[in-house]
Amino acid sequence: MRHHTHPLLSPVPGTQRALESFHFGPDDATRRVYIQGSLHADELPGMLVAWKLKQRLKALEEASQLKAHIIVVPVANPIGLDQQLMDIPLGRYDFESVSNFNRGYRDLTDAIAEGLETALTQDPVHNRDEIRRRFIAALDATQATSTYESLHLTQQRLACEADFILDLHCDFHAVEHLYTTPAAWPDFEPLARYFGAKASMLATDSGGGSFDECFTLVWEQLRERFGDRFPIPYGSQSITLELRGQQDVEHAMADRDAEAILDWMRYHALIDGDAPPLPALPYPATELAAMDFLRAPAGGLVVFHMAPGREVKSGDLIAEIIDPISDAVHAVRAEQDGMFYARTQRRMATAGMIIADVAGHHAHRSGYLLAP
Repeated sequence: MRHHTHPLLSPVPGTQRALESFHFGPDDATRRVYIQGSLHADELPGMLVAWKLKQRLKALEEASQLKAHIIVVPVANPIGLDQQLMDIPLGRYDFESVSNFNRGYRDLTDAIAEGLETALTQDPVHNRDEIRRRFIAALDATQATSTYESLHLTQQRLACEADFILDLHCDFHAVEHLYTTPAAWPDFEPLARYFGAKASMLATDSGGGSFDECFTLVWEQLRERFGDRFPIPYGSQSITLELRGQQDVEHAMADRDAEAILDWMRYHALIDGDAPPLPALPYPATELAAMDFLRAPAGGLVVFHMAPGREVKSGDLIAEIIDPISDAVHAVRAEQDGMFYARTQRRMATAGMIIADVAGHHAHRSGYLLAP
């Protein structure tokens, strides 16, 4: 195991934060995996899973069983982790810029594409390596002007050469679910099975410049520009794993999630050893554009009638919003058949607040598909 410290741009004199990365397996391995936990710093299940992976990967490395270079960043957001307000951790948004930590990553496609045509050949491996080299150069040429931007650029630099990128998140109160692209689904469908994903939502571009898509969109856009003339493989495939809810920081769960990731690595021969037989997929993959955010029609107490993990039919009662002054009771119902996979932890809704998420089958949304 090699431990590297990556200093971030200091916001003011006398303060300094850094991103810590842990590297396992051969440095010259032809395949790479990048795993980070808790980019939203108040989502801690991923941090525990990443810590579990550190211990397991160290043992596997000592046994010479690693066939890929694997990078683990257990604390992906030291800025947000230090944001506390009146004893409440607030790690989703940067206090200084009021920006979501998982939005606004740099799209460097244009910089990578400049002059690329003359460097491409009919060899897909050459093309992949050339694009990666240009990706690194474009990141190195980008100047961070804030600690927030410095964090983003450091993460992108660590991950941009990886074949597989795993971003470990969680929701407020949820069952296992994930987000990836249609192109990456064949590679990650085995992980969805080992992980037990109750919902797997697919989109090529969900909007917002999230961490996982700042890599995959580069390859998608370059394939669109040059793919009819030159063979350009998918140099990076990314996935966001949602490890249930914020309170699910438990050894047994983290052990199971870490083992699911390791089994998936065995399946792809990134680690020596036989992968266990693939379990059944708990629920079929659906388009992210078919997902529904169910919102409170008015402010009031939130009383749920079911827990996440239930298949629902259109019209099923999921929650009520109760105004204790006027006695008004507003029903919140499923808008289509699907999987009810996540809900808010808050029990006092404001008008228009998202209180539940359902992975449906009827694609009806476009543009910005993510939650704020």
